[in-house]
Amino acid sequence: MLGPLLRFLSACGGANWQQTSPAAAGAAAPSSAAAGDPASEGRDGLLWWRDLAGCGAGELSVALVQANQTLEDQCRLDSAPPLGTFVGVFDGHAGHHAARFACDHIVPNLREAASGPRGVTADAIRDAFAATEEEFIALVSRLWETQPDVATAGSCCLVGVVHDRTLFIANLGDSRAVLGRKAGRTGQIVAEQLSSEHNANDEAVRQELMAQHPDDPQIVALKHGVWRVKGIIQVSRSLGDAYLKDTRYNTERIKQKFRVSEPFSRPIMSATPSIISRNLQPSDCFVIFASDGLWEHLSNQEAVEIVHSNQRAEI
Repeated sequence: MLGPLLRFLSACGGANWQQTSPAAAGAAAPSSAAAGDPASEGRDGLLWWRDLAGCGAGELSVALVQANQTLEDQCRLDSAPPLGTFVGVFDGHAGHHAARFACDHIVPNLREAASGPRGVTADAIRDAFAATEEEFIALVSRLWETQPDVATAGSCCLVGVVHDRTLFIANLGDSRAVLGRKAGRTGQIVAEQLSSEHNANDEAVRQELMAQHPDDPQIVALKHGVWRVKGIIQVSRSLGDAYLKDTRYNTERIKQKFRVSEPFSRPIMSATPSIISRNLQPSDCFVIFASDGLWEHLSNQEAVEIVHSNQRAEI
């Protein structure tokens, strides 16, 4: 969760702060906060958390619940000028490889893409995603003979950047960013969804896929009551999933459940994120960044009311 955005209106500066999620079950969470930072972290079974911690532009906190034997999901919080404050949620599937790679590489690639005079822009974020995708597919190629399963690993990627009083949200897959803001004179908290999701259960996503693949009547299929791309995967955009982007990785070397029986001449999935930007307003209070595991249980409004009702008291 991202701390109150009102505090983000202060100029970026102060101590740099970075936090990534633990790499595997039982691993100690890395501690790279600035010296004297009062933030605390802990683990309780499959739950890992870090309480509110200061960064260059405000406060952030994070919590992660491990759902699988191998931790497939990652998160990253960075704050340092000139980039600003970065939040990333990487929801891996079919292994941890793509999520960990995205967690490690998107920030350096964004710094490179934003190093010009324009700084952080939607184009810079798009370029950072493209560079990370290209580098991961190159890794798949290098490991193809010895670790072909890396070709079936993918990750949803939800990224937020606060830079010069502007909030950017970029998304691949079905994670979600939801803003909590005050509305009207009563100050009632209301939810505003900021990200676009790419899940085949959404009619608009199915229509998009069918328009992109007019020669493939099986581009989406209903399987066990759930719409899936090629009857395999629910999300239509991701980082990785090389087996659905290049036919050279869709062979007998990968598990049967991932193989596409019909040949394809263009990538089935996309790694191009949906991106929005928003000028921060005094009524904007906080943003929740979370994977679909949270949104399967809470509505947008329920989530923002929980956060609003449990904020740390001002000292």
